[in-house]
Amino acid sequence: MALAIVHSRALSGMHAPEVAVEVHLANGLPSFTVVGLPDTEVKESRERVRAAIQVAGFEFPARRITVNLAPADLPKESGRFDLPIAVGILAASGQVSAARLAEHEFAGELALSGELRPVRGALAMAWHACRAGRAFVLPSANAAEAARVAQARVLPAASLTSVCAHLNGLSPLVAQPATPVEVQDDYPDLLDVKGQAGARHALEVAAAGAHHLLMVGPPGTGKSMLAARLPGILPAMSEAEALEAASLHALSESGGRLPWRHRPYRAPHHSASAVALVGGGSEPKPGEISLAHHGVLFLDELPEFDRKVLEVLREPLESGVIHISRAARQASFPARFQLLAAMNPCPCGFLGHPSGRCRCSPEQLRRYRGRISGPLLDRIDLIVEVPSLAPADLRQGEPGEASALVRRRVEAARERQLARQGKPNALLSGRELEELDLADEDALATLSRASERLGLSARSFHRVWRVALTIADLAAADRLGRAQVLQAVQLRRALVEG
Repeated sequence: MALAIVHSRALSGMHAPEVAVEVHLANGLPSFTVVGLPDTEVKESRERVRAAIQVAGFEFPARRITVNLAPADLPKESGRFDLPIAVGILAASGQVSAARLAEHEFAGELALSGELRPVRGALAMAWHACRAGRAFVLPSANAAEAARVAQARVLPAASLTSVCAHLNGLSPLVAQPATPVEVQDDYPDLLDVKGQAGARHALEVAAAGAHHLLMVGPPGTGKSMLAARLPGILPAMSEAEALEAASLHALSESGGRLPWRHRPYRAPHHSASAVALVGGGSEPKPGEISLAHHGVLFLDELPEFDRKVLEVLREPLESGVIHISRAARQASFPARFQLLAAMNPCPCGFLGHPSGRCRCSPEQLRRYRGRISGPLLDRIDLIVEVPSLAPADLRQGEPGEASALVRRRVEAARERQLARQGKPNALLSGRELEELDLADEDALATLSRASERLGLSARSFHRVWRVALTIADLAAADRLGRAQVLQAVQLRRALVEG
């Protein structure tokens, strides 16, 4: 046959849209043209495909070859189309059977020797191929990653020759077994933290309701230590959450491989740019906030970040998604992360320290705290002071509860929320809070008086309400009472006064 159609996948943000690789052979002077909005890497596939076909022992057709990557308006990038283009040429020229092409999807970069090299986005492509009901043929190096999709039929191949033998029925490829689920629970333990009862409790409330938290304290009081232990008390990830998080890390060149069902923990340096934080580039890639999806984003030394960099967090903190627009490409990445931030109380760090070492002027203090805008602070639910501990407390103080014990309470509170409203308290809208009707009249009156006295915005008013509801869930209370509201207001009051 002079025409062959091979199924493959492109990458567009978190999605892997289907691409039909149409190969047509016609009479005329020998040529090799690739159309359908290919980038430079895809155009260069002509030389890789030609060499791989010849080295594999097949005949490269001396005809006019046209390869169309449809849909034409979808940009195509990377070498993942090498394998489907080669298979299409061999099928169109009759050297490979085309009878089973419709049952498969193909992706893989070809070496000049015909060997298959790994590609990015195997997990996302395997998931979409599974939903389309097709087997997925890809390089052996990507097989374990793609096999995390339990229902997918993943066929790893080492070379173009083995793929052709499979299609011709000579030597079928063996399906990769589903990757064993090995949940790694190697998070740092809260047992290592001595003292800091207030900060530990705020951490527990934040974990139970998926609230954002800011810790303020002098250097060396354990803020970073506490932050690193938040993922260990969060509820276990669901299968869908694990797939989303792993797919995002697979899309990033710097994200690395995320252990299965392991909560992401990202802690970028304060010199990070806005693009590094939210993602971007000419070919949009996920940034730190997307790599922290379903996990924790820790920003240490919060005022040291460039203010313009911090301001880009405002939209994803509310929506849980980041939209990246460039002249030629647009992409959207999920960014439902939990923000955990830390800062010193003043430029020198020793305001309120028992030693009295702070010499910062009121103007210095105002400028320092002014680096964090009001709208960003308005999106943070909790603040806690992390004071200095006396040496005697460090030596003789008893360790607190282990993370496993705290996690059990957090999971119980989160289960109450999911059973009641299907999502954590932090994601409830104002209307949903009112429709739940879980607050006593005394509690709502207390909340209203506190809001008027502190001058809280409508956003802050509802955030205090959500935090109070989480405190009630931790106590397994059926109704929201005045005591929970007062505790939540106190935490929010510290934020307003700070």
